[in-house]
Amino acid sequence: VQLQASGGGLVQTGGSLRLSCAASGTIFSVHAWGWYRRAPGKQRELVATVTSDGTTNYADSVKGRFTISRGNAKNTVYLQMNSLKPEDTAVYYCNADLVGLEGSEVVAGKDFWGQGTLVTVSS
Repeated sequence: VQLQASGGGLVQTGGSLRLSCAASGTIFSVHAWGWYRRAPGKQRELVATVTSDGTTNYADSVKGRFTISRGNAKNTVYLQMNSLKPEDTAVYYCNADLVGLEGSEVVAGKDFWGQGTLVTVSS
């Protein structure tokens, strides 16, 4: 099971980006998705989550600007980021709480991470 994040880049203050994350491999179910970020010199922080029933949760710093959504393909998730600010500059990681198969072993839990995609917001 692998997660692949994409969509980062350089954008000016006030601009928008859409991040994508796709899970590949044998996946039985995804209970929740999350986007996290790590800014230079700071700890990783939660940005947004969405559960299998569609419940979303956002960090206060991104409420009203970011939207997390699941794709029509069950193994994808997006993060629409609008009104970007320089303080949003970070490496963004996707995370999945899922049940899948690796070889002959059933794997489950929240330890599935994408490789990170860099978002840089210039002032």
